[in-house]
Amino acid sequence: MFISVVIPTYNRLPILKKCLLALENQRTCNDFKGYEVIVVDDGSTDGTISWIQLNPHKLTHVHLIEQKHSGPGIGRNNGVQNSKGDVIVFIDSDLVVTDNFLISHSSALTKAWQKKGNRLCFTYGSVINTSNFDDPTSEKHKLSDISWAYFATGNVGIDKEVLENSGLFDPAFKLYGWEDLELGERLRQMGTELIKCPNAVGYHWHPALKLTQIPRLINVERERAKMAIVFYIKHPTTRVRFIIQFTLFHRILWEALTLGGLLNVVTLRPLLKLLIRNGYSGLAMEFLRIPLNLIGVREIFREATLKNII
Repeated sequence: MFISVVIPTYNRLPILKKCLLALENQRTCNDFKGYEVIVVDDGSTDGTISWIQLNPHKLTHVHLIEQKHSGPGIGRNNGVQNSKGDVIVFIDSDLVVTDNFLISHSSALTKAWQKKGNRLCFTYGSVINTSNFDDPTSEKHKLSDISWAYFATGNVGIDKEVLENSGLFDPAFKLYGWEDLELGERLRQMGTELIKCPNAVGYHWHPALKLTQIPRLINVERERAKMAIVFYIKHPTTRVRFIIQFTLFHRILWEALTLGGLLNVVTLRPLLKLLIRNGYSGLAMEFLRIPLNLIGVREIFREATLKNII
């Protein structure tokens, strides 16, 4: 087995350095004899390209691909199309992995292939969220780290031919969100099985919440809503409605939890400021998710109305 790790990146150089250096320290085994790391730079302006080009002695497995800013889906397609491996492992550029990361994916895939008699499966590793930039792998696993997503490309491994047969990522997803779960729906329709791989651990770094981030987070929710409708148009099922929160249940839930919008990013600001100042930025983010969910759900229904699909 030869593994191609595909990583799209856009202006994440500080954490990308940790990501790539961790991937240089991977152990191998009989099933897994080699790997490459394909970094697809999506038009970064933070020195990502020059840093990679100036450090070939540190990044012996890295192959750099440059593209215009087109989004992570197109970046992943670009990486797959230029890969040498028979197995593709997708991670995000803000993920720091342990030294047995690729061994864990390769071992789980090999066992699953032997048991199934085919390669219609993919491994899904663990993602532990952390805001500890200096030592991200010191974070403990938390209940909030559990994900029910079927194919989230933050940490998955899959046979390249199976992936190519699915059609890869749809370039229609030009804004933030859903391109990986939409591909997951096509993989599900092919009968592709999810294999949990808890030993393939990645530590997903994101900065601790600051009030200055709120406008960007609101914009992300609006972009996700637009892409959610693209997702639903491709797969108009009840399952997808629940995945993207395009249901009356979700609309009532978030309207109720925010008292019809009275609890919003403005009225919650004093509480968020207090929590952040006292070192509880994680808890502040959980409170902020409530009005953000309402913004997202309202935007989904607005977008659906504009497209006459309600």
